[in-house]
Amino acid sequence: MTKLSTLLDHIDSGAMLLPEFQRGYVWNRDQVRGLMRSLYLNYPVGSLLVWETEVEPSSVRGEYNATGSRALLLDGQQRITSLYGVMRGRPPAFFEGDANAFTGLHFNVETEVFEFHMANKMQGDSRWVDVSRLFRRGVDAVLDGFDDDMPRSDERVFTRRLMKLHAIQERDFHEEKITGRDKTVDVVVDIFNRVNSGGTKLSKGDLALAKVCSEWPEARSVMREHLARWEEAGLSFSLDWLLRCVTAVATGRPFFSSLEDVDTKDFRAALESAVHYIGRFLDALAGRLGLDHDRVLMGRYAIPVVCRLLHLNGGDFDDAGHRDRVLYWYVHAALWGRHSGSTETMLAQDYAAAQADGVDGLLRALEKWRGGPLAVRPVDFAGSTKGSRFYPLLYLLTRVGQARDFGSGLPLHAEMLGHLTSLQVHHIFPKALLKDHYDRRQVNAVANFCFLTQDTNLKVGKQAPEKYFTEAEQKNPGVLESQWIPLASELRGVDRYEDFLRERTELLADAANRFLDELREGGTATVGADLRRVAVIEEDDTEHDARAAQITDLIDELIALGCAAPRRDVEITDPSGGRPLAVAEAYWPDGLQTGQDDPVVLELDPDEADEAALEGLGFRVFTSGEALLEYARLRNAAAAGVEGEEPSVPATEESTAEGAEAPEVLAAFDEALHSACDRAQTEAGYRAAYFRRMLEDRGALATARLLLAKPTISDGFVQLWERGRLDLTVEGVVLDHPAYARLFTPEELDIARSRIERHR
Repeated sequence: MTKLSTLLDHIDSGAMLLPEFQRGYVWNRDQVRGLMRSLYLNYPVGSLLVWETEVEPSSVRGEYNATGSRALLLDGQQRITSLYGVMRGRPPAFFEGDANAFTGLHFNVETEVFEFHMANKMQGDSRWVDVSRLFRRGVDAVLDGFDDDMPRSDERVFTRRLMKLHAIQERDFHEEKITGRDKTVDVVVDIFNRVNSGGTKLSKGDLALAKVCSEWPEARSVMREHLARWEEAGLSFSLDWLLRCVTAVATGRPFFSSLEDVDTKDFRAALESAVHYIGRFLDALAGRLGLDHDRVLMGRYAIPVVCRLLHLNGGDFDDAGHRDRVLYWYVHAALWGRHSGSTETMLAQDYAAAQADGVDGLLRALEKWRGGPLAVRPVDFAGSTKGSRFYPLLYLLTRVGQARDFGSGLPLHAEMLGHLTSLQVHHIFPKALLKDHYDRRQVNAVANFCFLTQDTNLKVGKQAPEKYFTEAEQKNPGVLESQWIPLASELRGVDRYEDFLRERTELLADAANRFLDELREGGTATVGADLRRVAVIEEDDTEHDARAAQITDLIDELIALGCAAPRRDVEITDPSGGRPLAVAEAYWPDGLQTGQDDPVVLELDPDEADEAALEGLGFRVFTSGEALLEYARLRNAAAAGVEGEEPSVPATEESTAEGAEAPEVLAAFDEALHSACDRAQTEAGYRAAYFRRMLEDRGALATARLLLAKPTISDGFVQLWERGRLDLTVEGVVLDHPAYARLFTPEELDIARSRIERHR
């Protein structure tokens, strides 16, 4: 048994260190609160696993300034790091993560609760004690800060509680120790993986890299340096992905376990080669296809195959024709989700095909998997949002072809310099013209996108195609055709929008096939052969799109709760055949909190997704922001040990409408709200739901008013409202239905109409 204060002293002196193969700090504030609460209440908090051994400075993280054996912390990193941060007021030397998770913790001596600093709640209230200050300065220093007029009885009680909290540092921690000359780093890594299996989840790549780090401790940091360099260039890759590329080069196999037979020298050589091959291919993607930033870099797990191919080919392409054929394979592999699901299975097949017959073997394997010739169909461009897999293809065609800017008439494949000349996504039919006539999927169809300079996009604004098409064509003849826009004037009205989309998908598919066929034939067209990078400005949808604003607000709130930042507008595919299952508004592939949860999907258009398939693949699917946020709050509440606490339901004024005179309408509306709340509760995994209690305490009418009063209403409530209507066949704005007039006042209906129309 070792006292906590002694453990912290060991960290200060360098006697306790963190092995390099360990992951960084991943806890959030509620987990820190929960740990401190458990210690204060003298609850069990688990034992530690340490390895006592002679260490090399390069194999550990932390201050190493003495000789002899050291204790390497294997299991308990999150707990000890949290306690060190709270009690010392700073992170330990080996820290790698977000120090905000343990900065600013306060303790209320009256209620005995732990919370992080909130100025409006704690300012001027001496009952809130800075926990770090208590441990750094002692109890007396805190007592000096109490109000002079505090009753003596309260001061005695509060003093006892502060002494109880301060005594946490004398808490004994049980240490399981691994010792002995036979306990090599390799053996200890195996022990760590077994012990840690119930904690923060580690990927197959983490486990494999732990093995590598047992022989080459700097491996993780060296790989991160390469990832950071690509990140600076606007391309984000994961450690797992880079390790996959290295494994392809070193072993020709897709399984990380194959690295067990690779010694340090060979691994380092394979890493160096893989980085070279990746750079060579990224240059080809940018220079030949214009795929030069994160949003349009598709098919990332096809890149390990290219690494293997280049390794077998002596490290480079034979010539420009050979490069183009590899790019042809890559684009089609990415478009059809070749490596989006059963990655290892597909990689194994592709490594074997490349070994047998190079790029020709890869093409035959891809055609066999697809069941015939590779071709793009018009329907393939029928997807929506920038999360569609065919959005990058539209960008590719814009960069490699003769696409020209509507305003300047200049080709968009050239480097653009000067003010407002960056590229920007443009809705050909503006959202404002379409939103009252078509659903958001049609409004955000890929076939309604084109790219313009930011300057031209601003000038076009919300103009109707009838107007700005004519002006663009008069000023720069042929500019519409260069962007694959139908020239028929009768397709420029909002009433013919669907016909416009249908015609444009045919033009895009034809352009795509012509260019891709040129690649396969090994063509070396001068246009697009040496593209230079252009800046692409992401469109800010939050001002004009309430859903985008809602999602942004939701993500900000989740991040404030300690969740990871998600990927937005992401296509999720079926691993067995690459079939799209959903285009998620937000996606957390490693869980809301990295490594501590199942993958999470936010899909606000459940009718356009295969929820059953997603759930069968292990995704936790949420179809409303409220359910996802409630789920995150409940996870945090459980971690903080306050899961029994529930938010109060706000009061509301009674309606002045005559709802009591429409009992059948009110019953139908109430039933619809309860039904939708049931679904949200199922997704979030809780029983005493906030909105459920609101319904029970206040009823359907008051609940609807409270939801409408929120700054940003969600799709979930829009669905609640619309499912409450009696006549589901009414098109357009249905809030004027007589049934609603019997439930709500005219003012309430006006608010509802404007809020929901703007949201949709």
